[in-house]
Amino acid sequence: MPKVIPKRASPSLDMTPMVDLGFLLVTFFMLTTKFAPEEPVVVDTPKSTADFRLPDDSVMMITISKDNKVFFGCSGKQDKADLLKQMGVVYGLKFTEDQVHLFSILPSFGMPIEKLSSFLDMNSDARKDVIQEGIPTDSVKNQLKDWILYTMMVHPRKYKIAIKGDGDANFPAVNKVIETLKELDQNRFSLVTNLEQKEIK
Repeated sequence: MPKVIPKRASPSLDMTPMVDLGFLLVTFFMLTTKFAPEEPVVVDTPKSTADFRLPDDSVMMITISKDNKVFFGCSGKQDKADLLKQMGVVYGLKFTEDQVHLFSILPSFGMPIEKLSSFLDMNSDARKDVIQEGIPTDSVKNQLKDWILYTMMVHPRKYKIAIKGDGDANFPAVNKVIETLKELDQNRFSLVTNLEQKEIK
């Protein structure tokens, strides 16, 4: 007597819940992603194997471009607003509320404080096209020293200082920044680098 072979139905999988889950995950990541602000200068940092990460807040960032221009930025919108007002008092400059607000959302800048007012009055597209000349760091007119000093004075909390220098920047430009920090008794700072893959032996 021949065996009866039952018909096997091909398995089916309902993908609707998986598609829903995919869309939920995409939506979640889109809403929670924090985009990095656009920096005024692109810096190609040197590589290292150190894996220490800077915190997201309370960071004072000094950037040195490959053409040795110095840029300054610190975290916290209210901190930056207070800082600009204080620097205006020190240098005898008056900044409007709109200028203070725009300064508070800038990630960093690199120009003498005398030119900052006209820079902040530009629209966003015009500001992107401006080639910033860097903050003065020479011994006669060291505005970087004042930015660092009044950041620490206006805000009593401890800021972590980081120097992000381009790999092609000249040593004298980097050394001027380090000497400025030493004059302010700020001997602890981090050097920002790209993470290099460690060799596995």
